[in-house]
Amino acid sequence: MTKEAPYAGDVMPADAFDALTRDPAATLVDVRTEPEWRFVGLPDLTTIGKQVKLVQWQTYPDGQLNIAFVRECEAAGIEKGKPVYFLCRSGVRSMHAAVAMTARGYGPCYNVAQGFEGDKNADLHRGRTGGWKVAGLPWLQE
Repeated sequence: MTKEAPYAGDVMPADAFDALTRDPAATLVDVRTEPEWRFVGLPDLTTIGKQVKLVQWQTYPDGQLNIAFVRECEAAGIEKGKPVYFLCRSGVRSMHAAVAMTARGYGPCYNVAQGFEGDKNADLHRGRTGGWKVAGLPWLQE
């Protein structure tokens, strides 16, 4: 008896964008908080005729797990049997979201490794080492 994987796996940002471009059923869910969306920026999928879905994995400002996450994903149009790519700042929250949604029968669910801003560099700054933005993928900021 083999144990089923907790989610479909990690993909690099450029590979996620390519999959979103090629597969009309694929969706991107940004699980960061509203302040991150507003002040750091958002992936821009308009060039491929899509919109990123915004569903917080943790609530702001308390950082508590969003107990309505699955329901909010459903309300945003996430359907079972269709590929879902989850994105956060660095790939940690989005991995947890991919695991949780897979456990509830959604997916295949993927984690966008390195997230929107990437890992911290030697100076402990994000945004210079990997991630959606550093990969040169489309994004916008208010």
